[in-house]
Amino acid sequence: MRSCLTILLVMLLGFTNYSKGQEKKAYRLFDAKGKEIEYKEMMKVLKAQDVVFIGEVHNCAIAHWLEYEMVKDLYTAHKDKLTIGLEMLEADNQLMVDEYVGRLISSDRFEEEARLWPNYLTDYAPVVGLGREHGLRVIATNVPRRYANMVKNGGFEALEKLSAEAKKYIAPLPIDYEPDEEAAGMFGLMMMTSGKHTDPENVAKAQALKDATMGWFIAQNLKSKFVHLNGNYHSDFKKGIITYLNKYRPGLKIATVCSVRQDDIKKLGEENEGRADFYICVPTDMTMTY
Repeated sequence: MRSCLTILLVMLLGFTNYSKGQEKKAYRLFDAKGKEIEYKEMMKVLKAQDVVFIGEVHNCAIAHWLEYEMVKDLYTAHKDKLTIGLEMLEADNQLMVDEYVGRLISSDRFEEEARLWPNYLTDYAPVVGLGREHGLRVIATNVPRRYANMVKNGGFEALEKLSAEAKKYIAPLPIDYEPDEEAAGMFGLMMMTSGKHTDPENVAKAQALKDATMGWFIAQNLKSKFVHLNGNYHSDFKKGIITYLNKYRPGLKIATVCSVRQDDIKKLGEENEGRADFYICVPTDMTMTY
């Protein structure tokens, strides 16, 4: 019995290593200057924003748990003024999202038909469920993947062939795109590594289409307060989605959170400086969801 109680205390106290007297934390929070802060300090700032972007490593269990906690606490602060948006839901499925959140259809029908990510049930269903529980708007912000694929294969010109109905699910054309040599180089390296022969510039354009579309649907659905979940890439350095959102709705108060994994989380690594207003820093050996 005593050993069981000891194990429970170890878990509750944050993975304390009694044998060495060294505390083992599952995560640490840092501000933009690399100063370690408490959760309540971060939330005080986030609650004052018009839009909060929570960037993530898609398979980080700790980040997903904290995302849920942040969205829950933003709801506590803003109630029905809060709207939730997710990169993981595609714009042409908004009707199904509305039907599910509005309790018109069951979870099994929603999960079967909405082209959800493989880790939806473990990592995003709690956030969508929060919207359903409290009657909040949940917005599918991302471009339908088939249209991003069109751009990846044929550039922005391919989108001109779409019908007026199809164009309702993407940002207004033409997409205001500025070539990014660094991004194109990164995607070029990815293509080489994967053995694919896709034009890296078109891959960068496909990412821009995603960013523009997410920015567009945030702008269109922002009534008072908005929280958005997306991969780090789409909000790092306040670029990506935020570049387009600032064009569609200038003057907003925006804050960003970035999830990072480091071997040593006692301080924020130099390689991560400048990426966000706040950081969720998780050990690299922490369990991942896939």
